[in-house]
Amino acid sequence: QVQLVESGGGLVQPGGSLRLSCAASGSIFSINVMGWYRQAVGKERELVATILAGSSTNYADSVKGRFTISRDNAKNTVYLQMNSLKPDDTAVYYCNADVRFTVGGRINRYWGQGTQVTVAS
Repeated sequence: QVQLVESGGGLVQPGGSLRLSCAASGSIFSINVMGWYRQAVGKERELVATILAGSSTNYADSVKGRFTISRDNAKNTVYLQMNSLKPDDTAVYYCNADVRFTVGGRINRYWGQGTQVTVAS
């Protein structure tokens, strides 16, 4: 079993910054993709950013140039640095990880419990 524990959410003023963290724990052999998604009230969950084990990244157009995803493979942790935050960034942010338990084993996707980010003055 794998657990993803997120931290770093909160209330911030427009133009401010927050840094989210998500640590994976369990009997993990390797993690391929790690990512961040968000879901605002009344909207569907949407991709924010993903990062491969080799550090290749992908971002939603709405956050390009403002958010930066990174990871520490030794700690099985993914980060999301969010700058120049806007009220439209208000949402619950979820991390996920595609995990293998053995060499060449099946990929299993796990999700964190979510952390609230609120951008308001």
